[in-house]
Amino acid sequence: MIISLAIVLLVIACGTLATYLYDRSAAFAARLCAGACIGIAALGLVGFVFASLLGLTAVSIALTLAVLSLSALSLQNPKRRALVYADVSATYEAIRKAIRRPGQMPVGYVSLYLLVALVLWRCFQRAMIELPDGIYTGLPNNYGDLPFHISVITSFAFGNNFPPQDPTYAGVFFTYPFVTDFVSAIFVYCGASLRQSMFLENLVVGIAFFGLVHYWALVMLRDRFAAVLTPFLVFLNGGLGWIFLWTTSSGKDNLTDFLKALPNSFTIIPDTAWRWGNAMSTLLIPQRGFLLGLPLAVIVFTQWWLSGEPETEVNEQTDKNRKKGKGKKDQKASIAETPTTPPSAFALTPSDRRMIAAGLIAALIPLVHAHSFVVLMVVGAGIALLERRWRAWFFFFLAASIVALPQLWWSTHNSAVDGSKFFQWHTGWDHGKEDIFWFWLKNTGLFIPVTIAALLWGGKERLIPRRLLLFFLPFTLCFIIPNFFQMSPWIWDNIKVLFYWWLGSAPLVALLLARLWKQGLSQRVAAGILFAVLTAAGALDVATIMFRSTKLQVFASQGLAFAESIKATTAPEAVILHAPVHNHPVFLTGRRSLMGYPGHIWSHGLDFGPRHSEIKRIYAGAPDAFSILRKYGVGYVVVSPLEISQVSVNDQFFSNLELAGEVGGYRLYKIR
Repeated sequence: MIISLAIVLLVIACGTLATYLYDRSAAFAARLCAGACIGIAALGLVGFVFASLLGLTAVSIALTLAVLSLSALSLQNPKRRALVYADVSATYEAIRKAIRRPGQMPVGYVSLYLLVALVLWRCFQRAMIELPDGIYTGLPNNYGDLPFHISVITSFAFGNNFPPQDPTYAGVFFTYPFVTDFVSAIFVYCGASLRQSMFLENLVVGIAFFGLVHYWALVMLRDRFAAVLTPFLVFLNGGLGWIFLWTTSSGKDNLTDFLKALPNSFTIIPDTAWRWGNAMSTLLIPQRGFLLGLPLAVIVFTQWWLSGEPETEVNEQTDKNRKKGKGKKDQKASIAETPTTPPSAFALTPSDRRMIAAGLIAALIPLVHAHSFVVLMVVGAGIALLERRWRAWFFFFLAASIVALPQLWWSTHNSAVDGSKFFQWHTGWDHGKEDIFWFWLKNTGLFIPVTIAALLWGGKERLIPRRLLLFFLPFTLCFIIPNFFQMSPWIWDNIKVLFYWWLGSAPLVALLLARLWKQGLSQRVAAGILFAVLTAAGALDVATIMFRSTKLQVFASQGLAFAESIKATTAPEAVILHAPVHNHPVFLTGRRSLMGYPGHIWSHGLDFGPRHSEIKRIYAGAPDAFSILRKYGVGYVVVSPLEISQVSVNDQFFSNLELAGEVGGYRLYKIR
C-alpha cells in the first residue's frame, strides 16, 4: 500500500506541474485537483502502452513513472519555475500561519473540504467490504458492478491480459473503457489489496472532482456562494423521492430504528418509474470509469471558458490568487511572464495554449469513459458554432484528434460489438408507462423549473449573461438526444449522457439560489427551501450509504479460497468455464472466463446467445461437449453450487475428467 500511495503522490505532482504549461491563473488547490486526475489518467494510458509491450512488471511501471516525470523539465523555464515556487511558498506559508494562529484559518473552506473528504472516505470505504466470511458491498447498485471491475483488475494484475480480452467473455477483444481499472491493477501489482487499490484511486479522484466543479463554477459565475453550492447540487442530485421519508419515519422511536428502516435508495426504486439515481450511489461508486471521466471533462470545460476570457482579466485574477505569501522577487517574475507586446499571427496565445491543453486532456478520456468523450466532442462543437472563435476551437479539435483517434481505432478495429445496438430510436428515456412530464418531475424534482427560471430571470440585469447562456445551451443536447435515442443496449445507460446536462445546468441553478439568498429574508428562506428540495433525495441516498449497516455478500469465504487454489493451479492465460453468473470466484483469479454474467455482456453490445447455449450443452455432457471445449480453448471447468443452481450438470460426464483442485463444494476439472 505504501508503494501505491507513493505512486499516487508522484503522479499528482507530475500532473500538477503539467498544469503550469497552459494555465498561469489557477489557484494551487485547483491545480492539485486537476493534477490528480490528469496524472492518474496518464498513469493508466502510458502504463498500458508499456505493459502491452513488456507485461505488467516493475520495469514497465518504472518506465511509466519516468515518462510522467518528464513534466519536471518544464521547470527549466525560469519564469515558470518562479511561478511554481510562488504557489508552493504561498501554500506553505498559509498552512504555517494556520497552524500557528488558528484564528486566521479560512474556517469555512477548510471545514467544507474536511467534511467532503470524510463523507467520500466513508462512502468509498463501503464500496467493498472484507470480512472473515467473504467480500461484501454496502451499496445495492454496486452488487453487480463490483465483481465485474474486480475481474478487469485481476485480469491485468494476475492474468497477463495483454492485448486485452474481455475477462468475462474469453476470446473477444476488450472494448470496455478500462483505464481506471488498469490503474488499480498497477496498485495491486505494487502490493495493495483489491480493496485498497480501488479505495485509494476512488478517494483521490472523488475529492478532486468536487474541487474541480467548485473551481469551474467559481471562474464561470464569479460568485463565491454560487460556486460552493454547485458541487453539492451535482453530488446530491435527485428528485422527489424524499417524500418516502415520511412513511419510513412513522412509528420509529429512535434514530437506530429509523436508520435501519431507511430504503436502499430514494432516487432509484425498483419496479417503479423512479429511475434517475444519485451521483454517488449509482454513478461515481459503481461506475469507476465515470468517476474519472467526469473530472477530466470538467477540466476541459474550465479551459474552454477561460480561453474566451480577456487575458487581462485572467492576469488580474492571478495576481489576486498570489497576493498573499509572495515576495518582491516572485511578483517581478509573475509580471515578467505577462506578455508586454501582442503576439504575431503565428505565435500561440495563452488562449491557444488553453485550447490545445483542453484537447490533449480530452484525448485522455476515450479509454477512461467513452460516453464522456462523445459528450465533450458534441458539446464542444455546439459551443464552437455559437462562439465562432474558429482559431481556438481548431486547436482544440486538432489536439484532441491527434491523440484520441489512434485510441478509438485501436479499441474498435477488432471489436465484436454490434454498433447498431448503441444508437436506436427511443423516446422518453426510461419512463416506461409513466407520463413523460410526470416522470421527469418525479425524477429531477424542481431542477428543470428552477433552471428555466434562471434562464428567464430578468430585471435591471439578467441573471444569466449572454456568454454564459451560449456556453450552457449545447449542454441541453445532453438532455434532448438521450430522450429521443437509445445510446446503449440498456436504455438506463443513457444516464451517462443525461448526467452531463445536470452538470452543465447546476451552475445556473446555483446562481439563482445565490441571488435569492442575497435579496432579503423571504427570498433567503425560499432559497434554503429550494436547495433542500433539490438535494434532499440525494442527501438521503448518501446518508443511507454512510450510516446503514446493509451488506450484500458478493463472494463467500469458500469462493475466496477456491480462487486462490485456481491461481496456484492454472496458468495466468487459462480459459475457465463456469456458470454464467455475475459473482463467480473465477473473477478473483485474473483467468479468462468463457462467459460471465449475460447482463454485462449484453450491455456491452455482444451477442452471448450462441455461447450460452453451448455452455449448457457442455455441462449436460452432450456428445459435442469436447468439441465445444476445444473450439474455445477451455482448459478448466468449474462445478460448484453456482453451476448446479444455474445449469443441468451431468455428474457422470465430469466423473471421467481429471480433478485439478477442490475446496469445499467447489471443484476444478482439467480438460486434456
